[in-house]
Amino acid sequence: MSVRCPNLKGIVAALAVLVTYSLPVTAQSADLQDEAELLTALATADDAEAKRLDRQLTAVWSKSGSAAIDLLLKRGRDALEVGDIPTAIEHLTALTDHAPGFAEGWHARASAYFGAELFGPAMADLERALTLNPNNYNAIFGLGAILETFGKDGLAYEAYQRALALHPHHEGAIQATERLKTQIEGRSL
Repeated sequence: MSVRCPNLKGIVAALAVLVTYSLPVTAQSADLQDEAELLTALATADDAEAKRLDRQLTAVWSKSGSAAIDLLLKRGRDALEVGDIPTAIEHLTALTDHAPGFAEGWHARASAYFGAELFGPAMADLERALTLNPNNYNAIFGLGAILETFGKDGLAYEAYQRALALHPHHEGAIQATERLKTQIEGRSL
């Protein structure tokens, strides 16, 4: 028994397009659910568990859904790691140009700009990253670091507190709040 379909190629092509464009949306929805679960667990985790959850969140946030974009992020981060800031900025600028909706690209480029002491562009990229992903406690911490650099200690302290509300074991935010606590809250008599 056979079924004749006059436009089989067209149907198969349409189905392939439908499946192709449906997969990233499904994967992104699963990541968002994972992110929410991971953030909830992180808020009450002990130190060891917090490190594991932090790695998982970083992995979730680092998935763009595109192998090419993920490669640009890796290359940018690798360049940052070895101190090659101009190369990092080049890779991460290509990333943000091609994937403007990928929050981690903006966050990574903000880190590169901060390393180059280009604080205005770093602040703009953090604003974009946090608009796309307001739960990225590392970006919030970066915002605090820039504010502290400009002597805006009260605002920096608030940013560090916000990062700690999401990730109570964030070492940089803990150290920063301890450093600024006396200035912000005053000394006890």
